Amino acid sequence: MINLNLPAYNLKIKNKENKFLIFDIIRKKYVHLNHEEWVRQNFIHYLINDKNYPRSLIAVEKQLKINNLSKRTDILIFDKNGLPNIIVECKAPSIKISQDTFDQIARYNLKLNAKYLIVTNGIQHYYCIMNHEEMKYEFLNDIPTFKK
Repeated sequence: MINLNLPAYNLKIKNKENKFLIFDIIRKKYVHLNHEEWVRQNFIHYLINDKNYPRSLIAVEKQLKINNLSKRTDILIFDKNGLPNIIVECKAPSIKISQDTFDQIARYNLKLNAKYLIVTNGIQHYYCIMNHEEMKYEFLNDIPTFKK
């Protein structure tokens, strides 16, 4: 797979019936490995290993309804009270991050009301903090490390 702009992690990958699968430590199962999943799994490890977010607060492909349409967040991190804190939207490394990507995550956040938004393609990472009063986001250099 493509080298990402993230630390290297020892991810479990296997080949089953000529299809590559990667182990998702959150869902506790092997899932189909494509470029977006590669980014998602590496970013999950980054959140856990480098930013100290507990696995128990992370959800993958959490379903939500927006205008009667079913959508799924790539990664959703809850705070200690069980409320949405961070939404992460992952794209394949070949996908350029655009305004459409930010619009997508902003639509999810209208429903979830998270404090932080992250958009990544594994190469570029954009970290934002929400200003809910003014309905806009401000860019950050990084997200905070989880504090116990």
